[in-house]
Amino acid sequence: MPLTSLVHSRPLVTSFTGKYGSIQYCVRAVLERPKVPDQSVKRELQVISHIDVNTPALLTPVLKTQEKMVGCWFFTSGPVSLSAKIERKGYCNGEAIPIYAEIENCSSRLVVPKAAIFQTQTYLASGRTKTVRHMVANVRGNHIASGGTDTWNGKTLKIPPVTPSILDCCIIRVYIHIPGAKKLMLELPLVIGTVPYHGFGSRNPPNCVLVAAPPNYADVVSEEEFSRHVPPYPQPPNCEGEACCPMFACIQEFRFQPPPLYSEVSKTKANETFSWPSGNNPL
Repeated sequence: MPLTSLVHSRPLVTSFTGKYGSIQYCVRAVLERPKVPDQSVKRELQVISHIDVNTPALLTPVLKTQEKMVGCWFFTSGPVSLSAKIERKGYCNGEAIPIYAEIENCSSRLVVPKAAIFQTQTYLASGRTKTVRHMVANVRGNHIASGGTDTWNGKTLKIPPVTPSILDCCIIRVYIHIPGAKKLMLELPLVIGTVPYHGFGSRNPPNCVLVAAPPNYADVVSEEEFSRHVPPYPQPPNCEGEACCPMFACIQEFRFQPPPLYSEVSKTKANETFSWPSGNNPL
């Protein structure tokens, strides 16, 4: 017999398994019978806490700038400046993050710009804390000689399959490797979500307007109104068929005819035209 149970209404953290700890959810069923030992079974549940990257906080661009003087004291060789930007804070697995950066090397050394995604894992147990940081993806730029500059116009950094973010655990590091000196580094916050970015193809764009089909003309123009505007016209004595009906009657009848349905229009040919009866062309 199937059994059901309600999951806690409070948001749950996404399941996770790391080197020094894990977040796991299990369901345990117990069968209790009198005078018989209890029987139990346990199964693990995979929980994913959905993160929508289309929220305003995760659609905000991130931009940082920093400059570093290479050397120390009286032996400085010049500054190195770095400016980096990502278009939004939230991305999903498999997406390519375009990075926009400007690097200026006014030092006397050869430098190399790089970028990488780092995932930070923090474990808490018995009042102790352990932090582990993993590089999950990286990209490298060209060498920049002394006095040179370089620009990244959307250099892509693809996100590999990783677990969704827990408390903003991911960052993008854009840094410059400088021989004989500490790196010039910028850290851009990154959130790995589960609901993909809609962009301009969103199902519910903010300025979307639904346009309904026009009403049926048969409902707008009643039979009484139709007969009132189309008086009866006597047929000539020697006339056969519709070709001899008065021109005004043809115009009035055509005027109050309802247009064809959309499904009928799609089936007609584009070169079909309306033809007047012979001898009754008003032009």
